[in-house]
Amino acid sequence: MKQLILFLWFLIGVISLGFAQQVDSLLLKINPENKYQTIDHFGASDAWSIQFVGNWPEVKRNAIADLLFSIDSENGQPKGIGLSMWRFNLGAGSAEQGDSSGIKDEWRRAPSFLKEEGKVELSNSSGQLWFANAAKERGVEKLLLFSNSPPVNFTKNGKAFSSDGKSNLALEKEADFAEYVSQVILKMEEKGLNPGYFSPLNEPQWDWKDGGQEGNPYTNEEIASLIRTINRSFVENHVSAKIDVAEAGKINYLYEKADKPFRGNQIDEFFNSESPNYLGDLSHVSKVISAHSYFTTSPFQASEEMREKLASKINQYEGLSYWMSEYCILGGNDGEINGGGKDLGMESALYIARVIHQDLTVSNASAWNWWLAVSPYNYKDGLIYIDKNKEDGQFYTSKMLWTLGNFSRFIRPGFQRIEVESSLQEKNEVFASAYQNPQDETITIVLVNTSENDVIVSLDEKNLYHFDSLGFLTNEGSDLAPNAIREASFHLPKKSVFTVSLKIKTAHQN
Repeated sequence: MKQLILFLWFLIGVISLGFAQQVDSLLLKINPENKYQTIDHFGASDAWSIQFVGNWPEVKRNAIADLLFSIDSENGQPKGIGLSMWRFNLGAGSAEQGDSSGIKDEWRRAPSFLKEEGKVELSNSSGQLWFANAAKERGVEKLLLFSNSPPVNFTKNGKAFSSDGKSNLALEKEADFAEYVSQVILKMEEKGLNPGYFSPLNEPQWDWKDGGQEGNPYTNEEIASLIRTINRSFVENHVSAKIDVAEAGKINYLYEKADKPFRGNQIDEFFNSESPNYLGDLSHVSKVISAHSYFTTSPFQASEEMREKLASKINQYEGLSYWMSEYCILGGNDGEINGGGKDLGMESALYIARVIHQDLTVSNASAWNWWLAVSPYNYKDGLIYIDKNKEDGQFYTSKMLWTLGNFSRFIRPGFQRIEVESSLQEKNEVFASAYQNPQDETITIVLVNTSENDVIVSLDEKNLYHFDSLGFLTNEGSDLAPNAIREASFHLPKKSVFTVSLKIKTAHQN
């Protein structure tokens, strides 16, 4: 009898706890007439592990490629996250130098397509080329080549990183570097690939002299000179690719001098026609300015203010777009989260979901790119993690992969962000953004619930939408799991990301 009484008290306590759990209410109002940026792509890079993973057993590399690029489904369950841009690391040749490269970690050395006699051959990185083709076969139309350093053949110290914190590109080799890039693109086109973009520099504000990886600093003047030379080479070689600038190390370098007097204010420097470094009139320079979201994501209010300043500056230049071209979780996040230690769970995933939301809705980024698509490190830098093995190994998916998929798989190139009003907007715990497909006017909503409470989501003017659709849930127990949406109110679990697409009723259907 005593055991029965104790059990009943336990049961009553559990039931009471369940009823006491708080459930918030969220009212959304979608305003399709208020339109913002058009989405260009969501992407990730092949640095540095794909040079090895691309030669792993075919079954495994195909499985990884499906996870990254596929837009197919099986019984409603997405096979992958449908990236729409693949970033290809055009290495500087430190891999061929081996230990003499000065880069201690072999996985951070990158091969070059440039041979000693000046010829360009694409045989040095079959793994990268395999993944570029795998992306294309799965419908990824956009391919970007990026260069952390000019080839070692063209650097002052013969290394893929600087000796003194100044640009390592030998001035007399600038034209050779540009010609090399042109020939690589033409060779890749012969192989059926179509590099539509080239980014010749990466985080030019940093000194890149510690040998941790390939890298090269540039002043704005040096950037302008290099871009003009590359543009001229593209014209002469009939290369159609666009040039992306400036891959700034932090977003504030785009709109202010900050702590880099000759490497900041890059929007005005490159797109103000009165600037001596003006690049906006060059035929191959894309009407895009790019930067990385590192070191600018916390605290929340400061993060938002910086993105507001960025958007305000970009709006001063008609036709100029902004790409967030690289991010993963590093340090310097005011105690919110640390970069060290890989996390396959939702803590990191929810953090990056918040970053993506702010980049898209505050700075109006038209593109968002993750850093390492595949990581061998014990760090929060990968979508997929692998054993650090060149020839074979196991791979592991993270919630960061699937959370990015809540955006990339369903917000396709050409979709336009539209206004959505949220009744919980001021709490900074539940975030909502909406995007419209211009072809059929379908509206895709991405909801991020970072709170400890479940939320009941309701749509204002519910009579305007069809609700016979699927939503896709990512949380601790689900990876883009399909959920039927039949009514104007639906359940958003705590600590989750949820994507749903709604069809607007036409006038005769109302």
